[in-house]
Amino acid sequence: MRFDRIRLVNFKPYGDADLRFTDGVTVIHGLNGSGKSSLLEACFFALYGSSALDGTLDDVITNGEEETAVDLWFTHDGTAYHIERRLKQYDGRVAHDCTLETVGSGDGDTAALRDGAREVRAFVTELLRMDAEAFVNCAYVRQGEVNALINATAAQRQDIIDDLLQLGTLEEYRDRAGEARLGVEDVLNAKQAVLDEKERQIAEREERDLHGKLNGLESDLAEVESTIERYETQKRKAERTREEAAATLAESEQNREELATVEADIEEITERIREAERERDELRTKIREARERIEDRRSSIDEPMADAGVEAATMEAVAARREELDAAEADLREELSDVRVRAEGLRNQATNLAAKADDLDGTAEQAAERAKRLESEAETAEAAVEEGESSIEELQEEAADLTERFDGIDLDRGEAADRYERLSEDRMEARERIAELEAERKNAKERVHEVKALLDAGKCPECGQSVEGSPHAHGIEEDEERVVTLEAELSDAREEATAIGERIETVRELVEAEKRLAEVESRIETIESRMAEKRGLAEKKRAAAEEERADAQEAAERAEETREVARKKREEARDAAEEERSITERLADLETVQGHVDAVETAITAIADAEERIERLRERRESVRELNDERRERLADRRERRDELREAVDEEAVKRAEREKRKAEEYLEKVESALAVRETRRTELQNAIGSVTGEIEALESLRSEREALSETVERLESLHGEATDLEAAYGDLRAELRQRNVAELERMLNETFELVYGNDAYSHIELDGEYALTVYQKDGEALDPEQLSGGERALFNLSLRCAIYRLLVEGIDGAAPTPPLILDEPTVFLDAGHVSRLVDLVEEMRGFGVRQIIIVSHDDELVGAADELVVVDKDPRTNRSTVRREEVGQPGIAAMVER
Repeated sequence: MRFDRIRLVNFKPYGDADLRFTDGVTVIHGLNGSGKSSLLEACFFALYGSSALDGTLDDVITNGEEETAVDLWFTHDGTAYHIERRLKQYDGRVAHDCTLETVGSGDGDTAALRDGAREVRAFVTELLRMDAEAFVNCAYVRQGEVNALINATAAQRQDIIDDLLQLGTLEEYRDRAGEARLGVEDVLNAKQAVLDEKERQIAEREERDLHGKLNGLESDLAEVESTIERYETQKRKAERTREEAAATLAESEQNREELATVEADIEEITERIREAERERDELRTKIREARERIEDRRSSIDEPMADAGVEAATMEAVAARREELDAAEADLREELSDVRVRAEGLRNQATNLAAKADDLDGTAEQAAERAKRLESEAETAEAAVEEGESSIEELQEEAADLTERFDGIDLDRGEAADRYERLSEDRMEARERIAELEAERKNAKERVHEVKALLDAGKCPECGQSVEGSPHAHGIEEDEERVVTLEAELSDAREEATAIGERIETVRELVEAEKRLAEVESRIETIESRMAEKRGLAEKKRAAAEEERADAQEAAERAEETREVARKKREEARDAAEEERSITERLADLETVQGHVDAVETAITAIADAEERIERLRERRESVRELNDERRERLADRRERRDELREAVDEEAVKRAEREKRKAEEYLEKVESALAVRETRRTELQNAIGSVTGEIEALESLRSEREALSETVERLESLHGEATDLEAAYGDLRAELRQRNVAELERMLNETFELVYGNDAYSHIELDGEYALTVYQKDGEALDPEQLSGGERALFNLSLRCAIYRLLVEGIDGAAPTPPLILDEPTVFLDAGHVSRLVDLVEEMRGFGVRQIIIVSHDDELVGAADELVVVDKDPRTNRSTVRREEVGQPGIAAMVER
């Protein structure tokens, strides 16, 4: 497995960084605190997410930003992968989006594999065969943790190495087998207790002789049901007797009711015949009264006929006279309408002409007002022209003063802005130079302070070891001289920045003068343009005022003429109104005659209506006579039916039916009570039989459950034995594999140890079954690894990790691709001699299949031996880090080993 590329956006100190990795040794170099280790942390975070962080997700987001993006491309076992992680802060929490996809052979071809932080972490753990903790213990030696495996206790070291070699899985399986055994044991005990309870319940029921009890109850039930059947037969016979008597009584009652109905009908028909005869007498009286009213009408119609001008007392004569009157009325109303229209038109003309005269007066007044307003506007425009001339004089004086500022200066008008920009850039460069010198001076002073502290403590400034008898210890004169030189350069840089600042202030004033001069000239042009507009406006306003005054005079003359015409129209309207009154009086006379015609018509109509009413009354009287004849026939039929019903009613049969019905009802009342008692007893017996039957069925069910539980207990006892055997097998297998791995790891560790320390005083390393480490010197003396020097312990730890690498590659399903070896500041505890041995050890690890090694270091020897060199810089003003590649000046680590 190897890293191909890492891209960061707002991750810790990195605003935007993109770095590609290659095979071989890549050294990441930079000052302390510049962000070198953050690059490795980003790769680790991309693989395992939040479980790879010492802090929280908030800690990786750059200060002042809300979103972070980390993209990692890597290749494992021939397949290219891309992991994308996005963090976003909102509402006091951090949203974490993550996807993993394969990268195809075509341009941009991808296939999504996992979505979500947990899904991606689980996939990476399965793919690399190690979780985040195993990755750190195996491939990622973080800063300050180079001695982690040596400083760990034997038990801790055992857990770490067992997890890496997947032996922890066997222990997990053994624990699961133990938990399964205990679970089976709990279930077995519970089932056995249930089985014992079933045995107790079965014995209790068998002692109660349930079948004998059931036979006795069934015999009692048969006897009771026989008695009930006999009572129900007698009950049915009594019910039939009661029904027959009731039918006889009902028929007799029906005849009595019909007889009463017939007698009522006879009475009703007789009364209606009498009422009809009275109605015929009343109709005869009404006919006589109607003839008398007709005679009265005929004797009083002569006078209205004379007033109306009707010649005969007929509807035809009335219609002819009404036609003559309607024609005369139509002529008068047509004449009246014409007169009214002419009068209304004259009145409207007079009113409209008067209103038009008033409008013309208003138009004359408005024209006079507009003329006055236009004169005022013309005077205002002329005043604005005078004011503009005064403003131009003031602006011309200001322009002359501004132009004088450029006299005697080596700078033409229009060049000040360009000069100001160049001086600003010079000042920016000077400030950057000051910041660089201040940072360099601060680092130099800190170096002097650290060296003094180490020398005062009797330690080497380079490796931190004791300087007693060491040829590498040296003084601090060069560092102190460097501080003095930097302070002098810093003083010169500050003086130069001050001088540039003074020149900028001078040029800034000229820039402002140029801007104001342009504004003044533009203002003069604007005012002159407005003055020309105002002069033209004043002339137009005065001409318009003259036209408005002429329009006002003309409107006043037209108003006077219109009023004279309106007066004549009003006189003509009064004449038309007088003619209208005359026609109205003639119409009133005509309406009086029409009223007399209406009276004659009403009298003729009343006579005709009375004659028609006499005819209707005669017809009604004849109809009543015919209806009475029909009623008399029906009355005879009803009297005949009454006689038949009186003969059909048998009082003796009615009394006999009543006695039989009463006796049947008394018997039914008694038998109902007896049946209720027997049915209650039957229900009790049925319930008792059901209860005993239920207990017998429960007994059979208990026996079936007992058989099933017995089989279950037997199977659980067998399963408990199997779980016990499996738990023991997992424990034995783990112990056997650990012993094999310990022997193999000890062999590989000694091979690597021989490579690094073959010419020194140490002979070999011993690793016992509990992973306790012992180092033996050439003379056979045993040493604890913690007794080694700092550099020796670091190389010893790396040797142990190399051996674990080999065991991982050769011990899990055959050979497997190993992850990149990541070393974060591995030379912190090494002196110059041990650094070269670190190079040998790194090359040995490459020989075991590690294609890619990434080292964070400031050591010059490692930097020179790199195949790829990445430099990390940090801007002191923004605290943002950037990465860049540099050409490697030496042949690389492989060439150094050969040399």
